[in-house]
Amino acid sequence: MSDELLFADTDELVVSQDPASKAYPWKILIVDDEPDIHFATKFALKGFHFDDRPLAFTSAESGGEARSKLMAEPDFALVFLDVVMESEDAGLKLVEYIRNELAYKNIRIVLRTGQPGQAPERDVIVRYDIDYYKEKNDLTANQLFSVTYSGLRCYRDIKALEASRRGLKRVIESSAHIFKQKFIANFADGVLEQVSALVTGGRDVAFTIGDAAAATQEKDGFVLVAGTGRFEDHIGESVGRNFPDAIMDFINAALTTGRGEYGHWTEEGYVGVVISDTDRASIIFLDATGVPSVIDTQLIDIFIRNVLIAVENLYLREALADTQREVVYRLSGAVETRSLETGNHVKRVAEISKLIALYMGMDEERAEILRMASPLHDIGKVGIPDAILNKPGRLDDDEMVIMRGHAELGSNILKDSKRIVLQIGAAIAHQHHEKWNGKGYPQGLKGTEIQLEARITAVADVFDALSSARCYKKPWPQQDVLDLLKRESGKQFEPAIVDALFANLDTVRNICERYADAPAVT
Repeated sequence: MSDELLFADTDELVVSQDPASKAYPWKILIVDDEPDIHFATKFALKGFHFDDRPLAFTSAESGGEARSKLMAEPDFALVFLDVVMESEDAGLKLVEYIRNELAYKNIRIVLRTGQPGQAPERDVIVRYDIDYYKEKNDLTANQLFSVTYSGLRCYRDIKALEASRRGLKRVIESSAHIFKQKFIANFADGVLEQVSALVTGGRDVAFTIGDAAAATQEKDGFVLVAGTGRFEDHIGESVGRNFPDAIMDFINAALTTGRGEYGHWTEEGYVGVVISDTDRASIIFLDATGVPSVIDTQLIDIFIRNVLIAVENLYLREALADTQREVVYRLSGAVETRSLETGNHVKRVAEISKLIALYMGMDEERAEILRMASPLHDIGKVGIPDAILNKPGRLDDDEMVIMRGHAELGSNILKDSKRIVLQIGAAIAHQHHEKWNGKGYPQGLKGTEIQLEARITAVADVFDALSSARCYKKPWPQQDVLDLLKRESGKQFEPAIVDALFANLDTVRNICERYADAPAVT
């Protein structure tokens, strides 16, 4: 028998292709070798609706035909299954096939038999994963209605639980990804990526972070920091110019109310607002593309809460990193000041070192550690006498030995720390005067025996030191500095690092202008 779809109130029904749609029918498979049973079942259930969705029937007259149907369409909600067909246990074998081989655990099975003696009810209920076992003669129209209603309700609830489980798993995985983000700059894009993975339907997403109190004091206090779809071209613009008025009204009400979590679905889409104890607000807006599912709503609400925690952790991390960076700059600047030089030298070396590192493929986290550690390259000069440190002329041989001791001194000051920044700083202090060809000091290391961070800092340090005024010299013309780097490429410096600096000269010059030394007071 060919497939037959029988819809209640067919003329009034528009069948959606979206399984989440209220109009999408519940798919019912009837497996029986008696054509009259197929007709009677469909007739008895004509006009049946459950959760505002009708029924769609597919027929099979044997266990073998049913297997083909099930393989082709895995989303049947309910199967009415005869026990005795091409064999006395064809129906029971099909149950085992559905549950074990196809591993369809959600589909509900109603076993029907016209020969109850062939398969005793108690044995069947105990041995097989079915919902009901009925004699065909006992299935009146009312009983068929009850069995169908109960079966579909069970199927719906199982699917909802399964969707919740999958959704919560995605939330956990997405949250784990977000918590791995170590920099605010990467965080917003990470949020958008995970929201897109969580929600069905391909919605455009916008994200912003800001100070809640400040935003309530001025119109359009927030600007978009990340977005997908129609929001991509509006990053940096005010939220008010890009969000519907109803969404902005909700956001402003939430900001006025104060800290807490606020989620709201409207015809325009979903907006989630979280405000922390420190008055920081995170806002996510999902543009509307149809009515959201309950699962989507729940997942987004849970995810938003985790975003808040991640935002706070990131800001705390950034605050700690800023503190560490300031301590390093001030300590290194104190050494530079003692050398009658300015603290901006170490800032320029830090920024240039990170620039080179990123260009060479170093990951963001390691490059940021280098930026924080490189200012410590000359920390050992704190132990060098002023007479030598600030001598305006050339140092004699004995003085040069003492001056070179600053590499060892710097390493000894930092090497026992358990903090990664200070550990890298110790290596840089110890090795930044080593040379690629092995003719440097204090250990005579060569090539990759020198730690990469030290090799990079060496190039940045020499470039900036030669370009800047010192108590013993005037600044070199930049072309002379570049010529020296070219000559020493492969000798004092690693060629790839010199090439990286030359490839980024415009940015290097911008760094030098941004952190230029203050004019000397005369």
